[in-house]
Amino acid sequence: MAPLGDGVAPVAAAAAPGLVVSFGEMLIDFVPNVAGVSLAESGGFVKAPGGAPANVACAVSKLGGSSAFVGKFGDDEFGHMLVDILKQNGVNTEGCLFDEHARTALAFVTLKSNGEREFMFYRNPSADMLLTEAELNLDLIRRARIFHYGSISLITEPCRSAHVAAMRAAKSAGILCSYDPNVRLPLWPSAQAARDGIMSIWKEADFIKVSDEEVAFLTQGDAHDEKNVLSLWFEGLKLLVVTDGEKGCRYFTKDFKGSLPGYSVNTVDTTGAGDAFVGSLLLSVAKDDSIFYNEAKLREVLQFSNACGAICTTKKGAIPALPTTATALDLISKGTN
Repeated sequence: MAPLGDGVAPVAAAAAPGLVVSFGEMLIDFVPNVAGVSLAESGGFVKAPGGAPANVACAVSKLGGSSAFVGKFGDDEFGHMLVDILKQNGVNTEGCLFDEHARTALAFVTLKSNGEREFMFYRNPSADMLLTEAELNLDLIRRARIFHYGSISLITEPCRSAHVAAMRAAKSAGILCSYDPNVRLPLWPSAQAARDGIMSIWKEADFIKVSDEEVAFLTQGDAHDEKNVLSLWFEGLKLLVVTDGEKGCRYFTKDFKGSLPGYSVNTVDTTGAGDAFVGSLLLSVAKDDSIFYNEAKLREVLQFSNACGAICTTKKGAIPALPTTATALDLISKGTN
């Protein structure tokens, strides 16, 4: 490869226009076909594609953006089905690999009567945990405008090292890094291991989205006390967003802060709501990152993201429930709570 002039690193402007690359896990969620029952009581399950980073990739694409997914699948029926679903949703799959020695991850997700979730995972180990640094499609990552990731890929080796290498490749190429920790405690050895693992890469991100429950978990304090939220701030962070479920979201930048109300909908399943929110936000940032510095623009973008998150709760499963731009704008026209 020809050397770059004056030792200047390649910048994101040279990347594919607005490409959002998501890194991490994709799996099968098995959701009880009757809400409000335990796994043991459920008579049947609906099979749905899941995994937060993959949901985000599909959300970006469904809203008309450009997205790609980097991850590893079992060389089995479920793994090939999931990659086909990515393709059907317009997601670039150049970064997808198959492992003939490991299975695709499964999760059984119980829906309590209020639509909240409980998880039981089958990953022992699953193929996504076995992605290695040598297998990364770094060319794809370097073409991104935004590199997005969670924390589940940090739990075990070799995927943790692959995650860190991918993140560093993105940062060195001037690509914006987006982090949604997506805390899943059953997958970590302990709660403290989860906190330590999640925070180990915290200051690498350009913008971070956390839920109010995750703020409470990470700070071990009241998520609605602004001091606790601001304890997660660091120099160099461009945007911190806290989602408050149906109540909407709060936002923090170095120059301004505020909140936006959510939307009242008939909630069936909250799976993927945060991913729909994030996908919408990333799509907007990929088009115009001046929203970090323009509060009026940011509020408009977050209003749209709130609507996307709300719509995603009205159907079972994450990817099938992801909104289109038209459905989000329709909800906005009806007004907030």
